[in-house]
Amino acid sequence: QLQLVESGGGLVQPGGSLRLSCAASGFSLDYYTIGWFRQTPGKGREGVSCINNRSGSTNYADSVKGRFTVSRDNAKNTVYLQMNSLKPEDTAVYYCAEAGIRYGPCPTNQLAYNYWGQGTQVTVSS
Repeated sequence: QLQLVESGGGLVQPGGSLRLSCAASGFSLDYYTIGWFRQTPGKGREGVSCINNRSGSTNYADSVKGRFTVSRDNAKNTVYLQMNSLKPEDTAVYYCAEAGIRYGPCPTNQLAYNYWGQGTQVTVSS
């Protein structure tokens, strides 16, 4: 059974860092596209970043460029989201999701994604 599990969320002060993990089971991430999304109450789900594990290409929302970095560890079957210089507006529930095996840039539209994790809360506050 395909499953994605996020971890690493928590409470951090503005300017701090967190690293989120997205661990996969039931399938190998080696060639899959994985996306990171976030959602706050009353708002729709926003695409944050994605990585095409087949090509290594990545994509970032303008709001996180230069601060967030997506990476993979195929040996651990895990994708990471390193978040630096965190701001209060980064507060949200963060989700990872898979979009199958793709041959182009990873998509930022959530409709392209199939299986989703349960989410992990990130709170940036002093």
